[in-house]
Amino acid sequence: MKKFIVAVAIFGVFVVYSLGIRHQNPVIGKPTSLATNNPPAAATTSSGAGSGTGNTGATSTSSSSSTTGKYKDGTYTGSVADAFYGNVQVSVTISGGKITDVKFLQYPNTHQTSVIINQQAMPYLQQEAIQAQSSNVQVISGATFTSQAFQQSLQAALAQA
Repeated sequence: MKKFIVAVAIFGVFVVYSLGIRHQNPVIGKPTSLATNNPPAAATTSSGAGSGTGNTGATSTSSSSSTTGKYKDGTYTGSVADAFYGNVQVSVTISGGKITDVKFLQYPNTHQTSVIINQQAMPYLQQEAIQAQSSNVQVISGATFTSQAFQQSLQAALAQA
């Protein structure tokens, strides 16, 4: 009988704890996990639209070409990729044949948890894409779906360059 009471008590504590964590209202900008240091300073975050604007295909706006780097100069928009909690779409700027900037046009931002996670993950993804000069970036733990969708959209944009 004592084992049953202890088991019920442990289960009850678990349920109360789970409900407390689920309904916690964290302050945006005060992360509780993922990164312990500041995001790279060179990365910029766009306050892009999280709503679908109907742009589901890959488009580009390039004007000139370069022969010094791997890609043609211009700005290219990747296709919309599903990140489970929302869509991800990026725009990449190529200058001198190299990736110089990556901006998020869409990202999961309908849930407060998604906003907190993406505020931390997006600068790292942007910086790593610039350093790697490709869509081959590391997946960020805690932002796996966003990372994978970022890779897909960036690959679609780079395919145009």
